[in-house]
Amino acid sequence: MSTQSIVRPNPVQKAFDRFYAGSRGGTVTVNVSHGKGIFVWDTNGKRYLDGSSGAVCTNLGHGNERVRDAMIDQANRISYAPFSTSESTDTLSKMISDLAGPGFDQTFLVSGGSEAVESAIKLARQYAIASGQPKRRKILARMPGYHGATLGAAAATGDPDRDEIFGPIMQIVPKVAAPLSYRLPEGFDVSSYADYCADALEHQILAEGEETVLAFIMEPVGGVATGALVAPDNYYSKVREICDRFGVLLIFDEVMCGAGRTGTFLATHHWPNALPDLVVCAKGLSAGYTPLGAMIAPNRIVDKVAESGGFLHGHTYAGNPLSSAIGVAVLKEMLDHDLMGNAERMGVVLRRKLNALKDRSFTIGDVRGMGLLNAVEIVEDQATKAIFPAAKQASYRVREIARELGLHLYARRTASGKFGEWFMAAPPLIITEPEIDLFMELLTETFQVFESENR
Repeated sequence: MSTQSIVRPNPVQKAFDRFYAGSRGGTVTVNVSHGKGIFVWDTNGKRYLDGSSGAVCTNLGHGNERVRDAMIDQANRISYAPFSTSESTDTLSKMISDLAGPGFDQTFLVSGGSEAVESAIKLARQYAIASGQPKRRKILARMPGYHGATLGAAAATGDPDRDEIFGPIMQIVPKVAAPLSYRLPEGFDVSSYADYCADALEHQILAEGEETVLAFIMEPVGGVATGALVAPDNYYSKVREICDRFGVLLIFDEVMCGAGRTGTFLATHHWPNALPDLVVCAKGLSAGYTPLGAMIAPNRIVDKVAESGGFLHGHTYAGNPLSSAIGVAVLKEMLDHDLMGNAERMGVVLRRKLNALKDRSFTIGDVRGMGLLNAVEIVEDQATKAIFPAAKQASYRVREIARELGLHLYARRTASGKFGEWFMAAPPLIITEPEIDLFMELLTETFQVFESENR
């Protein structure tokens, strides 16, 4: 036999597999073959229900033919158009702005969430300079929070573990407390703690020097740093008022919660009296069919920057025609099948069933979320809300059991468990009630196994 025909392990690929596994918490063991609807199959023919839409992005599920056809049609025409625009790019930009609503006039298309966050921060800075406010340079963010993996986005991310590792090579931004709703400091209820966290923003602005603060970035509905956190309504309006009073731009990071996942196109639409100045979104914009993200901005900001010489920022694949065509098809599919409405309706059903499971469980501490962006928090003791010891890696063990039973979950243990651990219950927006019943059957069996191991 020729030595060239012998298949040998690729040590470089194995190393990257380990890196990828570490970044997701656990081990990568599933070799995916194909997918259809809310299901994926591995190369051994085993089926998995995609209970968290991959990394909370496959909003349309898998194998959507309309998206496939749009992809092929655009590829047959042109896939890349540098230093120019295209019909698909123009169409997608307008669709996003129209769906975002009044005050969100322009769309800047990029390749993902981290790029969108970086774009918003840079646009904010250029706007400050163009407006005669060059001292405004400081970004404020929340602890915990997550905004991306590139250095600018990571600097705004609230994660002590990552700060310890990457802090020496980036400028970590000041943080204020996120309005957590499950583990509250003594003497607070959910509403009073949200007020306290909003007040903390004002105090931080004053401490930094109000003339130096450029923007405050936050997730209106939490992602993997806070497990689908939804604050009381008064928090959003109070943050908006504080930012207005001090001339601070408010940026909403809707990379995970935007594009229909919470039941509206943008999560900000749930709080119309607290609209941000800039919005970033990704994930659901392309439903996982291509890398795609967007920054959405008002004319009052864009025009000022344009008049000053233009936006000093860009990416090789910004406004890519192929990704844009896919994005158009995804949004049309979402609108034509009322998937935002389905996310709202099925989210109510799913949370009701998750809470029923919580009532029968001794290791589920909290169920929270909005639409089809939900999290289930895992605890060792429901009364004290104490998490399992680190050695247990409880959320990842739940994910492992679920995977063995044919259910894919996205688990997180933020900052080594300092802020708890959970998994995201965020299936594709196409899910039906019978499919939610199947999801719950698999999840119930998962907790039966998990709790039998921890009695």
